Amino acid sequence: MTDDTTPFDATDLPGVVKRYLKAHNEHDLPAASAALTPDATVIDDGRTYEGIPAIERWLDRATSEYTYTTTFIGAEHDGPDHYTVIQRLEGDFPGGTVDLRYRFTLDQGLISRLTIAP
Repeated sequence: MTDDTTPFDATDLPGVVKRYLKAHNEHDLPAASAALTPDATVIDDGRTYEGIPAIERWLDRATSEYTYTTTFIGAEHDGPDHYTVIQRLEGDFPGGTVDLRYRFTLDQGLISRLTIAP
């Protein structure tokens, strides 16, 4: 089996991924939503959120439930329209520190799917 991922710097990520991550970190729901397709899907912590209204509720809860900081660890280009960003979260959530993989799928310049997992 071969590894088809290509590691690269955050500056090389597609603009929509950078905008989403910035908006998420700044708790800017309208900007985060604007980066998504209308029928986008987010999978986080074993739960699936489909469509902008459900994702906005998840974002609001996710950004207000705990206080945390994020540090960019790395990024990979996993294939056409597939990117993974690894970030370290440190905060007041159980465990206090976790490295998460944000797996983005793009469709016509917007995020159609985001899976967040360790």
